Amino acid sequence: MPGGRLTQQERQQIAMGVADGLAYAEIARRLDRPTSTITREVMRNGGPTGYRADLAHRATEHRARRRRAVPRGPQGPAPARGRDDEAVREYEEAFTTLLMQQGLPKMMARVLTCLFTADAGSLTASELAGHLQVSPASVSKAIAFLEDQGLIRRERDERRRERYFVDDDVWYRSTIASARGTAQVAATARRGVSVLGPGTPAATRLENIARFSDFISESILRAAEQVREILSTNTEPESAGTATPSSGQV
Repeated sequence: MPGGRLTQQERQQIAMGVADGLAYAEIARRLDRPTSTITREVMRNGGPTGYRADLAHRATEHRARRRRAVPRGPQGPAPARGRDDEAVREYEEAFTTLLMQQGLPKMMARVLTCLFTADAGSLTASELAGHLQVSPASVSKAIAFLEDQGLIRRERDERRRERYFVDDDVWYRSTIASARGTAQVAATARRGVSVLGPGTPAATRLENIARFSDFISESILRAAEQVREILSTNTEPESAGTATPSSGQV
């Protein structure tokens, strides 16, 4: 499997493959590249409908020049000792691409990835802007969106600066919100049954949608609660130390 960055010729082949409607896995097979490389390349350069080989190549060269010319600012999070900076950047790009595929806009995905990969799980706006090399306004817009989605929270530190946090419950809250959204689909579909008339083809279709959505929503909610309880139980001995339970405890 070839290593290194994509060449301009490879990008032209990617563009032709996307235009022909080929799956990313098939394009990757033809280029002998990982599927994740093709997916990330397309998603970060306009997506399947806007990918252009020449623009993607120039954008990649521009990013490379910017990384060489602009050192990590003093306000950015310090790199952890012993980590490969290039490998970390590649991982952040891959995680950002994944979040974009799940529906997050690019800047929101970049900010969330940055918080996920920070050891402290929290950063200030200036640290985010310094790490991502973007304007504070871009960070502020992304933060507002992520906060509305319940994916992050904000607090003020001892220096009265706002810090943005992700915690262990972020996926739980996101999963619960998704399940509730699915439940709303079920309720809306079932309301259409009476509007369109029970027994009609359209009503039958909507009833099937409602039943399916109800089952999925209930299953997700139940699984999320069970997993949360299991994970919480597994961490209790570590926090409890060697404390001896009282005789009244079961």
